[in-house]
Amino acid sequence: MHPFQYVRVRESRGAVDAGRAAETSYLAGGTSILDLMKLGVERPNRIVDINALPYQKVEESAGGVAIGALARNSDVADHPLIKTRYPAISQALLSGASPQLRNMASMSGNLLQRTRCPYFREVASACNKRRPGSGCAAMDGYNRMHAILGTSASCIAVHPSDLCVALMALEASVHTERPAGARAIPIADFHRLPEDHPELETVLEPGEVITHITLPATPFFSRSRYVKVRDRASFAFALASAAVALDVAQGRVHAARVALGGVATKPWRSVETEQALVGEPATLATFERAAALSVAAAQTRKHNVFKVALLKSTLVRALSSAAEVT
Repeated sequence: MHPFQYVRVRESRGAVDAGRAAETSYLAGGTSILDLMKLGVERPNRIVDINALPYQKVEESAGGVAIGALARNSDVADHPLIKTRYPAISQALLSGASPQLRNMASMSGNLLQRTRCPYFREVASACNKRRPGSGCAAMDGYNRMHAILGTSASCIAVHPSDLCVALMALEASVHTERPAGARAIPIADFHRLPEDHPELETVLEPGEVITHITLPATPFFSRSRYVKVRDRASFAFALASAAVALDVAQGRVHAARVALGGVATKPWRSVETEQALVGEPATLATFERAAALSVAAAQTRKHNVFKVALLKSTLVRALSSAAEVT
């Protein structure tokens, strides 16, 4: 493993200052970064341990809910506020990894989770995300797990997080401290598309520390659902997933939120699907028509064509569950 300096901080300003140096990474649960360091994918010169920062709470805030950046996934999934007001978040967290990993993994770490693309994780392979300008071996390689939405000529790697898909559907905001001061970033703006620079995955600046995540007080988010399809029942990443929330009254959809996972280079909000649902009857036929729009811009590769049909059926399942339609 590449040698590094270890620093532990106890307050946010110290974390900001310590993280401004080049080749610095923050350590929370460590369930992702330590694996990548062992593989030689991540090679930080400094590790800043932020676990002593006071960012573990889940509490009501401005009518909504605030989740500390260091809250553990298992604690958030089981929290009464999350289970009752934002069930899609609980369902997404419980569908990821294993109980042991959920007990360690943090909310901020999940936001920053890096792709599971095997070419990214194998340092001998060409990967623009890991080594800019080296090419993308996935384009003509085995790309069954890869993205069909939000791709570019430089990268087709899927964003791996279940949580981030639910956060996208529920319009979360990510709050940070940085050298220039605090800011709030809508989750839709937090992750970058790969375009010509897939190595730039978020809008975070050097030394910027995530402090908490906020969720709005939107009543119909209590009817949100998360559905994930994968190769095996546990500890597997999504082939396709959907987080949805529906406001249904008198049999019609009055508002909708739809986000997709397992198929895109970042958590994917499907505005076209949402617009197609509003004003329509909450029926299976409506959901099938709307789901077809979610893949209208899909760009498939040799091994992932099946994701088009899989995503549509996954989304219909999620919408039917949220609307309680059989």
